[in-house]
Amino acid sequence: MKLFFAKRAWFPIWLSTVILFVCVARASASGQATGEAKQPAAARQKPNAQADASGAAAPSTVVARIGDYTITREELEQRQMRELYPNDYDTTGEDIEPVDARTVLLKMIAEKAMMIEGREKGYLKKEDNRALINKFMERKLVGLLVQRHVEANEDKIAATEDEIKQKMLADPNVTRERAQAAIQRVKGSRLLDQYYGQIYRKRNVKKLTQNFPKVVAIHQRLMTQPKKPRKVNFIRTWQMKEELTQSEKDMVLIQFTGGKVTLKDWFQTLCDIVPPRRPRNLNTVTGVQQLLDRALRMPLLVAEAKSLGLDQDEGLLKEVREYEDRRLLSEARVAKQKETKEPTPEEITAYFNKNQKAFETGKNLKIDVIWCKDLATARKVKAALDGGKDFEAVKEEYSPDETRKPFNTYPGSEGLFWKDLWVGEPNDVLGPLKGFHNQAIAWRIVKILEKNPGKPREYSSNMDGQIKSKIMSERNEVLMDQYSKELLEKYSYQIYADRIKDIDPLNIP
Repeated sequence: MKLFFAKRAWFPIWLSTVILFVCVARASASGQATGEAKQPAAARQKPNAQADASGAAAPSTVVARIGDYTITREELEQRQMRELYPNDYDTTGEDIEPVDARTVLLKMIAEKAMMIEGREKGYLKKEDNRALINKFMERKLVGLLVQRHVEANEDKIAATEDEIKQKMLADPNVTRERAQAAIQRVKGSRLLDQYYGQIYRKRNVKKLTQNFPKVVAIHQRLMTQPKKPRKVNFIRTWQMKEELTQSEKDMVLIQFTGGKVTLKDWFQTLCDIVPPRRPRNLNTVTGVQQLLDRALRMPLLVAEAKSLGLDQDEGLLKEVREYEDRRLLSEARVAKQKETKEPTPEEITAYFNKNQKAFETGKNLKIDVIWCKDLATARKVKAALDGGKDFEAVKEEYSPDETRKPFNTYPGSEGLFWKDLWVGEPNDVLGPLKGFHNQAIAWRIVKILEKNPGKPREYSSNMDGQIKSKIMSERNEVLMDQYSKELLEKYSYQIYADRIKDIDPLNIP
């Protein structure tokens, strides 16, 4: 039986990362010294007193429950930090206050309630959601299948010293790591190409070629005779959903042990390709067959993975459930926000007149910063500067790795810390102050170099879109707050107040 394999690797780029991941992990493990360094990374970490022997979160880490959902202290701390992070849409930064742990936790509980509500309302049964979730699951499932095969054949992928040397000699600019990765990628491509061929033959793939001319005719119909006006010269996803009859969608193009590929799958593969890269020969049987070979890859691999029981992998099921939850939350928000009333022209003008300060432009500070490892260091830095030492000299002494030059900062860049900076004037040295640094909050000493108060703007109809966006954002927030309160009254939940009383992201260790 002829296999229509491309000379290039048949698998998508995202699967090649599996090869590199496995090989790098194995190489790292084999290259470690004896003793403690030989232990897995997890074993070398400091034991967590809040984890049980199985590695699962112990009850003491759970800070809230609702339905079959739990929220851990770590999740709450991470979420509270995200809530503190600057909002680029904020243009004043003067009225922002930190949100306490209980308020953030209630928001998280309300989101879980939205997921519960979404499941009860059947959001996951919607065709679009089913398709997205199925695609997510299949991609993860095939990733597991490939990882398993690569791990079982890692010796066939490993790059030898001679191969690495030859690669580096051929290209003097390539590093050892890049040479090794390139060799592994080529070998992995070859390995997976062979594996796909084995699965293809094993599953008795049969193409129903008598249906291929029908595909050509249907594709031509959707291309040239759309039922609704279409401004572009390519088939849109909605056409696949609305213009194919159910019998056409169900037309089988390939049968194999454990599955099939239908016309709907063929069109879905087509719609997944960005229009400029779509095949130009789909008006021919050859073109139909070539795209069909591409459409076959995922279902064939999924069938193999399921036959090996990989669809029952706990990690996979957890990831799919979390993806479902994200879809449910998104659906719930979109459904509720559809109730938001758009502002009238009069309301847009009135909002601008009342909030002109929010539309000022150019408000910023030019600052130089010395980041400090702790409060004690920040105090030493400030004392040195107060004693007359040069700012650059002190910066080099206490923060030699921080090479960032003076820069402009804005209300939306600083969030709740903006007001601490705005009190300063040019040449003032402020601190110790807190600020966002490397995804955390750290101490800093700040020198104000320039201060630009910004310029007021006169109302113009060109601003209506921006003003409307702000109004809609505020109205959506009010609507979602009310919806959250309703759900928190509808669904029972539990908060362990004693486990969150000491959470304060602004309390830097």
